[in-house]
Amino acid sequence: MQTSSSASSLCAVDCIFNRSNQQPYPSSFNFNLGLPTGSRKLKVSKLNAGFWESIRSGLIKNNTTQVIEPPSSPEEEEEPLPQEFVLVEKTLPDGTVEQIIFSSGAEVDIYDLQALCDKVGWPRRPLSKLAAALKNSYMVATLHSVKKSAGEELTGPSSGKKLIGMARATSDHAFNATIWDVLVDPSYQGQGLGKALIEKIIRALLQRDIGNITLFADSKVVEFYRNLGFEPDPEGIKGMFWYPRF
Repeated sequence: MQTSSSASSLCAVDCIFNRSNQQPYPSSFNFNLGLPTGSRKLKVSKLNAGFWESIRSGLIKNNTTQVIEPPSSPEEEEEPLPQEFVLVEKTLPDGTVEQIIFSSGAEVDIYDLQALCDKVGWPRRPLSKLAAALKNSYMVATLHSVKKSAGEELTGPSSGKKLIGMARATSDHAFNATIWDVLVDPSYQGQGLGKALIEKIIRALLQRDIGNITLFADSKVVEFYRNLGFEPDPEGIKGMFWYPRF
C-alpha cells in the first residue's frame, strides 16, 4: 500500500498473491467482510472427455480443423457484483456517529481522488487519464467516511461524505489481475482499512476464479503485503519495465 510516509510512488517490487499461502484475516478486526447474499454463481463449462485427444489426433494427422468455442453472450459474462456496506461504525467524542462505508460500485469523483492523492504525497496525474484509468479498471473499491450528529438518520443522505480510501484492479477477466493505487487518507491510517480494501478485492477476484494476482509495492511496505499472502518475486521471477527514452 502506498501512503504518505510509509510508502511512495510505484517501485519495482513485483508481488504475486499465493492462493496456497493465504494468511487468516487478523482476528482483531471487527469488519464486515462477509460475502454478499446476492453473489452470482460462477458458471463453469466442462470440456468433453475426448477434447484434448481430438486436438492431439488432429495435430498428428495434420488436420486443419479448428476447435472453436462459441463466444459468450453478454448475459453469460461475469463481472464483480457491486457491493456497499458499513465497514466500521464508531461514536466520536463529540457524540457524532461516523461510519466507514465500503463500496465496489460507487462512482469516484476524480477531484476527490486527486485531493486524496495530494494528501498521501503522490505526484499529480492528468485528470483525463485518471478518469480513463478508473473507467477501464476491472474493479474499483472505495472507502468513504460519513459523519452524522446523534439522532440523525444514518441511512439517509449526508453532505459529510468524504473519500478516505481507494484501490483498483485491472484484469484480463480470465487468469490474471493486478492491484493498483492502494491509498488511505493519512488521518485514517493504522486502523486496518488498507488491509480491508485488499482483502475485499482478493475475495472478489477469487470469486471470479482469477487466481494470479499481482501488484507493485514500495519496498517499505513489502512486509504489509507479505502478511496478506503476497510473495515478492516468487521463484526468482523479476518484473521488467520499459521506459521511453527521449
